[in-house]
Amino acid sequence: MSLTLTIDGDRWRAHLRSIADAEPGLVPVAKGNGYGFTLGRLARKAQWLGVDTVAVGTYEELSEVASRYDGSLLVLTPWRPFGAATELDPALARRVIHTVSRIADLGDLLGRQPDARVVLERSTSMLRHGMTARELWSTAEVVRDHPKARVAGVALHLPLANGAHLSEVHRLMTEVVATELPLDTVWVSHLSSAELSALRTAYPDFTFRPRIGTNLWLGDRSALHVTATVLDVHEVERGDGFGYRHRTAPKAGHVLVVSGGTAHGIGLEAPLGDASLKGRAATLARGGMDAAGFVRSPFSIDGKQRLFAEPPHMQASMLFLPHGARVPAVGDAVDVRVRYTATAFDRIVTA
Repeated sequence: MSLTLTIDGDRWRAHLRSIADAEPGLVPVAKGNGYGFTLGRLARKAQWLGVDTVAVGTYEELSEVASRYDGSLLVLTPWRPFGAATELDPALARRVIHTVSRIADLGDLLGRQPDARVVLERSTSMLRHGMTARELWSTAEVVRDHPKARVAGVALHLPLANGAHLSEVHRLMTEVVATELPLDTVWVSHLSSAELSALRTAYPDFTFRPRIGTNLWLGDRSALHVTATVLDVHEVERGDGFGYRHRTAPKAGHVLVVSGGTAHGIGLEAPLGDASLKGRAATLARGGMDAAGFVRSPFSIDGKQRLFAEPPHMQASMLFLPHGARVPAVGDAVDVRVRYTATAFDRIVTA
């Protein structure tokens, strides 16, 4: 009766261990929906890996991770003087490493918590958060005014194009070296193993801490299998009505009701950002199918993606099977292709 994620436990754990062994200073990222696994499961796996720090996305995510993992907790969203960042549980305060991306926020945070652990974020070509070089250098004066402050390094959040960041990081590292703070740790995102190796060779006095989410948790997709349960099967003839919108069957076949709907993220998949001509053409083609009432679903039967009979419902979807296709029985499982970061599963089973 469920949308189920089945994990090949041995294979998944072997993959996690291989990444941890290959990436010194690994900082697993556990944020959002936990990449489909839930935050709690990722926290327990980070504990199993033996890492000293886990990164969460927001302050709101701290409690769920902290109760299942006992190391340090790096918050990726920069600290701001409002909201959950200012309501931190005192019992967690010494475990939390704050990301600070503005000079004013650094002074405000240290005024509230003089011994706070902070990572100073330098802006990159991504242009999301971070200080300019001049602002980064100015933090030394703020830190001198708060002698109990613990600066844990500099953060560089780079774009996703792996293998294309060395020149930018070298330029940024020149600025880091020039600060008056005793910085010896750089927390980085979206660098390849080859880039990290090159940087460790070029800057032997620095420790590079790779923050890794997708490549860690979802790096071996063959260890993961998503299925939906067939809940009902209805034979239809051409012109028969069905569904909330009472659409009519275009030809004889079967309407299948399967588990998995908008509440799970089915039909709400985030855009992939494919800006190529081929990608844009595919988007236009899907739009034409939508206008005609034929939309390919993520559900597969006998290796073929089947069409939605109508837009997915909250917890179930209706599929159309043309006459001649094999018809699954109620209770059978069908394969589903999902975007894990946008999907909530009813059940997660480790095989």
